[in-house]
Amino acid sequence: MAIRNIREIGDEILNKKCKEVTEMTDRTRYLIEDMLDTMYEAGGVGLAAPQVGILKRIVVIDVTGEDPYVLINPRIVESGGEQTGSEGCLSIPGKAGIVTRPNYVKVAAQDAEMNPFELEGTELLARAICHELDHLDGHLYVEKVEGDLTDVVPAEEDEE
Repeated sequence: MAIRNIREIGDEILNKKCKEVTEMTDRTRYLIEDMLDTMYEAGGVGLAAPQVGILKRIVVIDVTGEDPYVLINPRIVESGGEQTGSEGCLSIPGKAGIVTRPNYVKVAAQDAEMNPFELEGTELLARAICHELDHLDGHLYVEKVEGDLTDVVPAEEDEE
């Protein structure tokens, strides 16, 4: 499909609440494919529609690199535990910060065919779900950072 431009912090679209998806159209299917391609190209584990300039409640997540989830109109229905760790965002390149999130979440959503399903996640998947769902309500992880953001060295530079 196509690689889309990722909106970065300071772009007002990242602070807006997204609208529910009421039907699956060809245009929305292309958006989902583009979001997956864009996420993989950028080396991320998740991407929300507003990060590519679209105010729809759509998230793609793949924490393993082999098993992507498409979440349409997702909402967290259960959470528990706690984890604190480093978090980054494709919309805030080169930076990371310490964030505390639930260690377990259950989300209710619709798949790419608009069929309802639930997804449970722990650790990195739980963190990714919470992070991406925040985007749908106009929130960035920097609002939750404990302390200062730190610079992240890209993997290519790290290997030199």
